[in-house]
Amino acid sequence: MTFPRAGVAIIGENGSGKSNLLESIYYLEIFRSFRGATDEQLVRFGAEAFHVRGRIDASERTSELGIGYELRSRRKRVLLDGGEPERMSDALGRLGVVIFSPSDVEIVAGAPGERRRFLDILLSLNVPGYLSALQRYRQLLKNRNAVLRSGRVDQALLGVWEDALIEHGARLVVERANWVAAHAASFAGKYMAISGGINACIRYACGIRGELDYADELQVRERFREDLKRLAPRERERRQTLSGPHRDDLVFMFNSGQNEVDLREFGSGGQVRTAAIALRMIEAETIHAVRGRDCLVLLDDVFAELDVPRSRRIMELLEADERGQVILTAPKESDIQVRGGRLETWRIAAGKVFA
Repeated sequence: MTFPRAGVAIIGENGSGKSNLLESIYYLEIFRSFRGATDEQLVRFGAEAFHVRGRIDASERTSELGIGYELRSRRKRVLLDGGEPERMSDALGRLGVVIFSPSDVEIVAGAPGERRRFLDILLSLNVPGYLSALQRYRQLLKNRNAVLRSGRVDQALLGVWEDALIEHGARLVVERANWVAAHAASFAGKYMAISGGINACIRYACGIRGELDYADELQVRERFREDLKRLAPRERERRQTLSGPHRDDLVFMFNSGQNEVDLREFGSGGQVRTAAIALRMIEAETIHAVRGRDCLVLLDDVFAELDVPRSRRIMELLEADERGQVILTAPKESDIQVRGGRLETWRIAAGKVFA
């Protein structure tokens, strides 16, 4: 399929394959499902493998990207412009995609791991060095936890992993905190615009205790070291590392009229969904700022569970902020109002697209 430069609206009943199509496009960005599904779950029933290939026509160049996954060997192979990159990570983030999906509510309402996953994907694609620090931290954390779980805790053995754990963990903390601080005002503004005047904010909750100056990475390292030392007795009891960015979280607060309350605990379904959409919008802002080009915007039936005024305000913001290609899915044509209803319309049924 060659998508129109402005974008396309894809209409089909529930279960017709709309989300699968958007998932295959987004897979070219991160080589993973945006829904968190495993690669094994993405292989068609009865098939041995899947392959996705895309040609990306950007202003500066045209490139081709292909990803294949074989079920039997559980091997994934990436091709960029006909050749295999030295590292798979070298081919990540080629499309500059932001996806708006009903499952985004889990970023706000779900477990802390959902919010860390959001941060890690965003920063890995847009901050040089973040992905390597994340991969190294995860491996070091796994090694340290293995020592703690063994029940034969030797402080010298823990120390083998500790210096590097602290170094890479502090880098993750600083980048996450800086990103939240840089976009907090924009998040508040977009939430207010969508909600019709309600105040809300986003805050970074660090998994390292104590006062932290996020502008000073050396100070963050020192606080991390102190926290690990303080928690050492409890870590031996619990047999796991109890401080670090693997325990980070994002906090969403809104003004209930009299005081500020936690959106996860007291927000309505519409307020939670509004926060998730505002979060995706500042993700798009990050892509604009870092890559200097418009995003490819995927909208997976995002207006189905929102009231009409809120949907209208979201569309107005999208019209104002996102000038790139839009690929939108909806169960019926009356749901299409992005780009003033001017998007070309395609149909989808039983996994087949009809232009």
